[in-house]
Amino acid sequence: MDGLSKFVSRKSGQYPSLMGRKSEAYLPVSTKPKPKFRVKALLGHCLYRRVVIWTVVIIVLLSITLFNPRLTTSSRDVFDLVHGKEKPDEEVKEQEEEKEEEYEEYGEEELKGEDANGPHWLRYKHLDGYYNGLRALVPFSQYKPEYPKKSRTGSISETSPNAHSKLPRPSVYRPHPDYDSDEYQKTYVPVKRCYIDEDNTVPAPDLYAYNGVPQGQPKAAIGSYEALGLREDVCFDRFGRYGPYGLGYEAELGGTGEALDTEREGSEVVWEKTGKINYDGVDWAAAQERCYKANEGRFFTGNETRDFEMSQAGRKRIDRIAIVIRIYVGFQWTSHAVLNFRAMINELSLRSGGEYDVHFLLHVRDNNAPIWADPATVQSILDTNIPPEFHGLCTLWSEAQMKLYYPGNFGETFENPSNGDIHGVYRSAHMPLQHFAMMHPEYAHFWNWEMDMRWTGSYYELFDRLGKWGAKQSRQGMWERASKYYIPGLHGSWENFTELVEHETQESGRRPILGPVLFPGKVGLENSEVFLPASCASGSDMTQCGVGEDADLITLNPLFDADESGWVFAGDVTGYDKQYEKPPRRCAIVTASRLSRRLLRVMHEETWRLHHSMFSEMFPPSMALHHGLKAVYAPHPVYLDRNWPQQEIENAFNGGRDHTSGGHGSPFDLTNEHNHKGTSWYYNSEFAGLLWRRWLGYAQMDGRGENGGRAGEGTKRGGKKEEEDPRNSGRLCLRSMLVHPIKWENPAEQE
Repeated sequence: MDGLSKFVSRKSGQYPSLMGRKSEAYLPVSTKPKPKFRVKALLGHCLYRRVVIWTVVIIVLLSITLFNPRLTTSSRDVFDLVHGKEKPDEEVKEQEEEKEEEYEEYGEEELKGEDANGPHWLRYKHLDGYYNGLRALVPFSQYKPEYPKKSRTGSISETSPNAHSKLPRPSVYRPHPDYDSDEYQKTYVPVKRCYIDEDNTVPAPDLYAYNGVPQGQPKAAIGSYEALGLREDVCFDRFGRYGPYGLGYEAELGGTGEALDTEREGSEVVWEKTGKINYDGVDWAAAQERCYKANEGRFFTGNETRDFEMSQAGRKRIDRIAIVIRIYVGFQWTSHAVLNFRAMINELSLRSGGEYDVHFLLHVRDNNAPIWADPATVQSILDTNIPPEFHGLCTLWSEAQMKLYYPGNFGETFENPSNGDIHGVYRSAHMPLQHFAMMHPEYAHFWNWEMDMRWTGSYYELFDRLGKWGAKQSRQGMWERASKYYIPGLHGSWENFTELVEHETQESGRRPILGPVLFPGKVGLENSEVFLPASCASGSDMTQCGVGEDADLITLNPLFDADESGWVFAGDVTGYDKQYEKPPRRCAIVTASRLSRRLLRVMHEETWRLHHSMFSEMFPPSMALHHGLKAVYAPHPVYLDRNWPQQEIENAFNGGRDHTSGGHGSPFDLTNEHNHKGTSWYYNSEFAGLLWRRWLGYAQMDGRGENGGRAGEGTKRGGKKEEEDPRNSGRLCLRSMLVHPIKWENPAEQE
């Protein structure tokens, strides 16, 4: 009772006038009649008159606003936001009609029961053009995508799936520089050819592509080929992509035996020049080392003094880059996984003359295994877990090793929703990568890669173009651009997108980020290194700030502000003084990214000296933010499985603070992540695996069905019988795209 009385008295003290009026019940009741309401009396009082007049004015203004369609349209015209133009009435009317037609075109599938209140994207119709095959191939100039496309008839225009009576022929695809050209050899140190075998009799093979795109194949909804310098006028089938590495022929011939049970018409073209290469006994580590040694003079060394001397004399040298693939003891290897990594090594290392090296960073879960002391233990682990051809590419690590490498007390953690250890791979996957980088000074950059990612085109084209694009980006507006998904169908060209982001940043009232950020409790690095290049000096043209500078961080999803984002691990911050607020943070979901050696060096110092850490996907971007390193999100092409209206993509994927992917409303909020289910690139995607397996030639449930359909539902489509049917268009041919996650490939793996 004492507690309750204290509460009442405290509340009463806060509202004295209210409680006073209630106590008036004990006063004598007034016998005076209540005055009648008179309009004249109301308007006769100066204060009343002003209140009435302003109320009427406000109601009129609200009515004009609410019932004016030009002011209530739900979509923002990004071109007007940038250029500040006002459209004539005719153009406004035309755009409103087009918008109505657009929503009619996208249509809705009937939802019943509980699903009627489910995710909005279940209402959008599935796209079929992905499954048009090689017989539907047309020159890019004649290509008409199924999506996105507006149609005056209110429906998606039908495309003829069969443009060829027999399959077209693929050709060699070489996205590498022309190493044999006079121009290249005058500028750079010449490249010597590399071979798979020790006797130099089996040269690194080419992959094959088809000129053109299947008619009706949808365009990417997010990201851009053109912006990144990737080709979008060619497509790849499974044999042109993986045939050179053992797909489509028997194990007895040195192949994998995969795809022998799929449609194979015309596949023999890819072996006409090289024959079917026998991969039995191949040692990829030895092949990489031979290739590097043959071309050693082309590269900088990682020694600053020596590299400076080399840069001043003779033809140009280039940096080397490591591809570090994260793998673990117990991973179930399949023939398709082997094919994928043969492709990576051949295209990135051997075909480039040693510019890239591929490594496996193998997580040993047994913390008692003496992996740094006993070679026999290491060999036993490799024999049990890794195909022999990849043994020499593996670096083993354990969490016990990380505790020795990064000892000491890491202090308090703001939040730890996973309840994991600070040295555990789930919370601190960056630690072994940092250690690997410190052990390998010869590499300027490190791609952090995962086992369940696939790329339908040339790996060299992907990594080379992303690196070149990152170097071209200006630091001005860098963090703001990186926080937002690029949707070409809505945002227009990359230049227009850049102007739009600048406009939105000004509207938000937030100061653009340039250089290192300051925050309470920040501790500097030992040598106080400044990472801004000379092009950012005071008085310079700031649009050129950082242009030509290699990016320290390249991510494949936006770099969003984790604060108030609803992302489940946003508060997993360790070692910072808890008397202050959490430090500013940025994050990119999916750890696949390119990190520079200097960024990893910064992360290493923050870890060992300051005992700072954050969740795996948040630590590298946040360190780049804190110390002023160059970080970019590369808008690679991402596809949607359904007919999303363009504005709904913006609403779902840029629905956070100030039209970005961060803050409140973020697509990475646990309650919003369902929007990624139908994308080709996100850790929870259902579409990526379905499309990948159809491309490999396996029948799959098509995801159609009542109430919008989901993965595993509907009708089984694709496969050998359907691809061989002359009424259909043959096996799939996709433009280069990233797909993730790929948890299994051949349906036999599920049995």
